[in-house]
Amino acid sequence: MTADPAEELDFPPATPTPLAPAPVYERLRGSAPVVRVRLPNGDRAWLVTRHDDNRLLFADRRLSRRAAALPGAPRLRAAPLETRSITTLDPPEHTRIRKLVQAEFTTGRVERLRPRITEVTDELLDRMSASARPADLVAGLARPLPIAVISEFLGIPERDRTRFREWTEGYLGNDRTGIENAESRLKGYFADLIDRRRRSPGDDMFSVLATAPPEQRIDDEDLVVLGVTLLVAGFETVANQIATATVVLLRRPAGLRPLAERPGLVPSAVEELLRYTPVSVSGGTIRVAVDEVDIGGTRIRADEGVLPSIVSANRDDAVFADPDELRLDRDPNPHIAFGHGVHRCLGAQLARAELQVAFGRLSARMPGLRLAVPFTELDWNRTGMIRGPRAVPVTW
Repeated sequence: MTADPAEELDFPPATPTPLAPAPVYERLRGSAPVVRVRLPNGDRAWLVTRHDDNRLLFADRRLSRRAAALPGAPRLRAAPLETRSITTLDPPEHTRIRKLVQAEFTTGRVERLRPRITEVTDELLDRMSASARPADLVAGLARPLPIAVISEFLGIPERDRTRFREWTEGYLGNDRTGIENAESRLKGYFADLIDRRRRSPGDDMFSVLATAPPEQRIDDEDLVVLGVTLLVAGFETVANQIATATVVLLRRPAGLRPLAERPGLVPSAVEELLRYTPVSVSGGTIRVAVDEVDIGGTRIRADEGVLPSIVSANRDDAVFADPDELRLDRDPNPHIAFGHGVHRCLGAQLARAELQVAFGRLSARMPGLRLAVPFTELDWNRTGMIRGPRAVPVTW
């Protein structure tokens, strides 16, 4: 079944779970590489489906993230985008802030954090092992691990972390009032955190940035927004990736045993799970054309919205052999789950480390892990921008 290139499709699609092929993606198979879509608020945009076209889209400065945050721009989110976020800035403003922050996300720093990530993971698995069965993987591992890691990274005290689940879920929801209330609370928290870190700095990222020399300092308002962005992205996306990818593995007859038997397989398995298992409902952040641009043979006019589809790009059969098949040893695997170009995910290496440790330790310690309920009985979050199971009952 293919989509008529002239037909306008509803986007994002209503899909039962992130693992079920959404009707819109099913219809994109064999269709035009760029498809007109209707967004939830009635705005129109162009959905770019092919892998190579998405890579070009991410690198083309005529497709602006800043323009997508301006009043009246087509948008996917219920509330307007934050204009001061690193995700909605274009060069040179984006380049300046990213350069100041990127030193905190180097591979070396992330590798120094790996022992601590492992320690936290083992502590959580100790509690799960000692708990009654079935246990909930979401409450036991998928959510507490990334909130602990990103909180320590940013310098958020443990006593403050419990409130973030409600705030981040509200921020990623589909209700404008809820989004704005959550955003206000998160901004208030990070404004206070900046003040605390200046008075009593530690070795966390916020302490480093808040006490930097004037010529290397990020404006306080920009730093507040950066904190919100990093917390939400570093918590919700990783939590849902762990939970959803675990479900993917447990639906296979071998479960976690291939990773337990071949620990060296974990890094490539994580890359394949990132490719195969999307958690973002949109599959990419919207851009707005600031000049005419041709994508996949379609002429995009200035002021029109352009939506990358990482979900579709990562299943492009021109790039991936048997794209609907999960191959834990897939190589090469040029997925774009973290984006591409100047807006490539700043925390990609940190997320990779968390996922590698989570699946490495989980498979080593609970190789016989299995779902405690039928897959069809799992309760999925079907609202908001990030999707995943609300709970994953497991036994071992």
